Amino acid sequence: MASRLDEYVAYRKNLGYTDENVRAGLLHFDRYLQETKADGDNLRPSFFLDLRESLKGDPRTVNGILCKVRGFFQFLARLGAYRDNPLEDIPPRPERAYIPFVFSPEETEELLIVIQKGLRRTPECFLKDLAVCLAILMYVRCGLRISEPLRLMRAGFRSEEGTIYIEKTKFNKDRLIPVPNSLKTEIENYLALRDALLPEDQNPYLLAGEKLKAVAAGRVSFVFRQAVKDIGLDQPRRIIANTTFGRPVVHSLRHSFAVNTLRRIREEGRSPQDALPVLAAYMGHRKYRYTSLYLKVLDAEQRKNLVDFAIGRQEEI
Repeated sequence: MASRLDEYVAYRKNLGYTDENVRAGLLHFDRYLQETKADGDNLRPSFFLDLRESLKGDPRTVNGILCKVRGFFQFLARLGAYRDNPLEDIPPRPERAYIPFVFSPEETEELLIVIQKGLRRTPECFLKDLAVCLAILMYVRCGLRISEPLRLMRAGFRSEEGTIYIEKTKFNKDRLIPVPNSLKTEIENYLALRDALLPEDQNPYLLAGEKLKAVAAGRVSFVFRQAVKDIGLDQPRRIIANTTFGRPVVHSLRHSFAVNTLRRIREEGRSPQDALPVLAAYMGHRKYRYTSLYLKVLDAEQRKNLVDFAIGRQEEI
């Protein structure tokens, strides 16, 4: 089975997909095969029901693993190794509703102020801290995914157009998006300062880190977490009844960008539903129905009210 797994990963790679998540999901399946010493004749629906029950963790995680294994057996069925996909009728585990943390516009501004005040002024640290600050600013102003500003090449920032070119991100897609004028100015100022302080700099990344690499994601997360604590918004993830309320993480800034954009559109008297295709393209969603999920939470205040209501109901019970 190991050779088939490698063949499937290579097949997906040739189609342009990244294989990290697929490998991780299939690793659980491969480990279970070894534990049960199962062979091809044992791989019937009942085997996969047992696999589902053996997997620990959040139902979303378990269902994600099953989805990857299902895709693998669909591949084998197309090759003729199996007549039918044995996972075809394996139901997913019931999932809890998930409500992400949402920063209000005022909270995001407060977060940015705290981060800017924390910039270290020493020559060896200032530019690196400024790059971290810019990464977080791009999450706030453009709703980028965590890796997107960190993978941006310097040539991907087009100052004349006021755009950034994001290459081969999730789903292996490229996109060119406009940035707000205020962010454009911040990037230009950072690059001018970088050129002045490091005239021999050869780092190809827009947000430079150590040794010709981009600024590290771990550093961005550390600065973000500290700022969240400083403004009093640090809180744990909560599971209340069948709903999970997410804690504030860097990706929350992307959620907040979408929710606050749709709220602003509504306040201007326009239709958030009509804006979804444009917002989906800007954020790099494959289908705008994924973007429509942000309509479930109107704003940060509504989310807070939902948490308070759920906690109150839990205490009554």
